Amino acid sequence: MAHGEIIASPFMSPWWLPEQHSQTLLPGFFARRKPIATTTEKLELPDGDFVELAWTTRQQGPLIALFHGLEGGVNSGYIQGILTTVAQLGGQAVLMHFRGCGKEPNRLARWYHSGDSPDIAFLVEVITQRFPGRPLGAFGVSLGGNALLKYLGEQGDRTPLQAAMAVSIPFELGTTAKRLTYGFSRVYQWYLSRLVKKKIRQKQKTLQLDIDPALLKTAKTFYDIDNMAAQLHGFANAEAYYALASAKQFLRYIERPTWILHSKNDPFLSPEAIPKVTDLAEQVTLELADSGGHAGFIYGKNPFQPRYWIDERFRRFYRQHFG
Repeated sequence: MAHGEIIASPFMSPWWLPEQHSQTLLPGFFARRKPIATTTEKLELPDGDFVELAWTTRQQGPLIALFHGLEGGVNSGYIQGILTTVAQLGGQAVLMHFRGCGKEPNRLARWYHSGDSPDIAFLVEVITQRFPGRPLGAFGVSLGGNALLKYLGEQGDRTPLQAAMAVSIPFELGTTAKRLTYGFSRVYQWYLSRLVKKKIRQKQKTLQLDIDPALLKTAKTFYDIDNMAAQLHGFANAEAYYALASAKQFLRYIERPTWILHSKNDPFLSPEAIPKVTDLAEQVTLELADSGGHAGFIYGKNPFQPRYWIDERFRRFYRQHFG
């Protein structure tokens, strides 16, 4: 069986963002270009729920579906960068907000998770029917990238996507949950878990959730939250969720050109969990940077004029596969 390849990234962190945590935290403080305009669509799902889509202006070029990270959305810096880049290249982009991440809370007694590939599959089916013959691609970051890679592995050669790119992937969800319990990474866990717990409490006001409010209040880790929410998403417990939803096991079944950008110093994942070349299907390339943090990859000599390697790498990816 032929395997893909792992290549050393030319990305280098600048002197003013030297290590993993500055690369991870500071991108949110840099002012991006003026946000690109989008229109919102509520896409009804087969199970009675819905997701919100954000569309850029219609252009004749390829259509790129985007999938954000945990508690992200259309205003996330990395998403704005790709939306703008696609428009500049003459294409159109559509961001799928995972359930409950748009302007309105979703309807059902569940929300979203790292293995939500069925929602991705439905979106791809819908846009394929709407735009027959149009070149289709996809881009995902972190949680959204994990779900996208899972989708690609599940679909194999059945997917209508021509190519895909994913950034900063939690390849092993269980390892990520453990990694976020020690060192400075606990800060990310504290911040993100607060957002998730807030969303659960808001949902409990309108829906009956099988989650004990007392246990939710005392939950300190992602494992605690995942273990409580697992059954709402169809998993027996956190261990089953991690085992079934982690992207790493699906990489060997991908049959479309797929570019993965990841950093060795990503504070969300231990280096030991990064895939080996034997984990990769022939169509998969893993660009591995020595630095870059989690969804950071900012570079340039001038801290007042930051540059974004994610945008630059996506631009090259787009031109290679879509002209």
